[in-house]
Amino acid sequence: MRLRRVMTFTLMAIVLGVLIWSPAVSAQVPSFDTLYRIQDPQMLTAWGRRYERGVGVSQDTKKAVRLFCKAARKGDVEAKYYLGQIYAFGRGIEQDKELAAAWFYEAAQGKDRRAAGLLKLLKVKGKPKRRATCPLGTGSGSRIASRPHPASGEIARLVRELAPRYRLDPNLVLAVVEAESNFNPQARSHKNAQGLMQLIPATAERFGVEDVWDPEQNLRGGMAYLRWLLDHFEGDVKLALAGYNAGEKAVERHGGIPPYAETQSYVKRIIKRIGADSEEERS
Repeated sequence: MRLRRVMTFTLMAIVLGVLIWSPAVSAQVPSFDTLYRIQDPQMLTAWGRRYERGVGVSQDTKKAVRLFCKAARKGDVEAKYYLGQIYAFGRGIEQDKELAAAWFYEAAQGKDRRAAGLLKLLKVKGKPKRRATCPLGTGSGSRIASRPHPASGEIARLVRELAPRYRLDPNLVLAVVEAESNFNPQARSHKNAQGLMQLIPATAERFGVEDVWDPEQNLRGGMAYLRWLLDHFEGDVKLALAGYNAGEKAVERHGGIPPYAETQSYVKRIIKRIGADSEEERS
């Protein structure tokens, strides 16, 4: 009798699950961009789990990672643990055990015993050297419909020649150069950012620039950094611009464009310069 009841309840649960996640209901699921705007970390993690497993939505590990990452930046321990799992086992994404260890460490600091156990399994002792990071791009604003920049002269010619080599829109690069130095190769900021694309010494060294005052070298270094930012933030132009102005760590720390007046104004000014409408806004 007891076994029959258990089987009955099990069958009811299965049927209920099928009804809940039927196509008619799943069709009511909000768009990913709408979900990404959610601010509650636990809800972000819950949706991340759905995308990770394909429950009620099409399975998409990258979208799951984006949701987990935003939740993790808001302090959700569960999200940190799931990020560790995804990177540890390469579930739908390139395996990265060092990054997994970094996320497991973050989760273990939040008293997650599962994460602590997996750190032992990975033979990690102490704080990992790798920093817990992940892409934050949402797809919003990632493809900007740029309009031609009116700049002319040797610097503009050089930008238009070099930009395609870095898979960059020349109009975007010209707008960045204009915002950074107003096309002055000798520009220097109070923070010691130098040249056309205002490279600080650490960034210049990072991207192999030997002479920041050489226009072509400076442009190459700035374009290499901008390309890196776009790849890091999965093509999101606004996040890449914010990273160029404030640094990628600031964007990661704030889970989006930092609340700095200078950075927000910088991003808006460049987006307006190249054509404010993204493909998403026009669709």
